[in-house]
Amino acid sequence: MLKIINIDKKKEIVLNIKKNIENAKSIILLNACGMNVVDDTELRKKLRAENVIYKVYKNNILRFAFRETRFSELEKYLVGPTSIAISNNDSTLVTRIINNEIKNGIKIIFKAGIIDNNFYDSESIIVIANIESREKLLAKLLNSFKSPMASFARIINKISEKKNHDI
Repeated sequence: MLKIINIDKKKEIVLNIKKNIENAKSIILLNACGMNVVDDTELRKKLRAENVIYKVYKNNILRFAFRETRFSELEKYLVGPTSIAISNNDSTLVTRIINNEIKNGIKIIFKAGIIDNNFYDSESIIVIANIESREKLLAKLLNSFKSPMASFARIINKISEKKNHDI
């Protein structure tokens, strides 16, 4: 049975989408056509746990929502089956979660997205998805500082001990 939504309901949906994307750090458009129900449910659960909004909308609804916003560049990617992932927290978290699921065999494809107000096509999103989280990168950076500093401290300590011994 075909479900027909009246104009007022469509306007309400568009306003709701606009509200959700207003302060979004990232919006990713996806083609989830090849996903089965189990994979879809699992992906939704993982995204929900990270406070990511993940929905499937008709392309025309998204087109109206994107119009006259900073996301209008995405309109040309509203072809075929489209789902949207919206994150208001971590800019790249959505891409990492979805990319991990792709690596695990889920049939979903990045179409395009806006991350931190910058447009990215599907190939660029995959590159971003493979970058580790900010926290992990900072931890690696701090560890890289820690080792030379520890070596320097040991050398200074040895010099100090030698001077004390020579006195």
